[in-house]
Amino acid sequence: MHPPLKAGTQTLSVEMMKLKEYFIPFSGLKLGKHKFVYEIDDAFFESFDYQEFNGASVHIDAVLEKMSTMMELQIQAKGTINVDCDLTGEPYDQPIDSNLKLVVKFGEEYNDEDDEILIIPHGEYQFNIAQYIYEMLVLAVPQKRVHPGVEDGTLQSEILDKLEELQPKENTKSTEETDPRWDDLKKLLTDK
Repeated sequence: MHPPLKAGTQTLSVEMMKLKEYFIPFSGLKLGKHKFVYEIDDAFFESFDYQEFNGASVHIDAVLEKMSTMMELQIQAKGTINVDCDLTGEPYDQPIDSNLKLVVKFGEEYNDEDDEILIIPHGEYQFNIAQYIYEMLVLAVPQKRVHPGVEDGTLQSEILDKLEELQPKENTKSTEETDPRWDDLKKLLTDK
């Protein structure tokens, strides 16, 4: 592992330096709203050493509203992430539509422990949103991943065929054939 690099007061790893396009340099921006656009693909998740996804194609719109004493960041993600179905192992594109709101305040030292508030030191001129995008996208994918073809019955798969074959069969015995010993007990229930 490479030693972390210092940039301002934020500690950045070598992997984060690869994600330098996710820095928002707010100090030169005027008060008001500013839009940043990102296209997320496999390389983004590789930089976090995350290998749960087969592929990604997600469009990110980030709108930073700069105010005199704080900032608000709205991040919206739309696209697809290719994952394997938990039942069949078949890959499919999982639609993603997620939003995140982040309040950015100034304080004595950097603090990102709260999911909705980022505190950056006075004098800082930029902050990186890559970690927030990463967490938002990972959480946007359902924990149980089921291929849409499984739900609507259109997916043909050897695994689904095997599951169907191994499923317990319905009891086909006639209800008229009963054990006479139980009949007396049933009478006790009905004879009141």
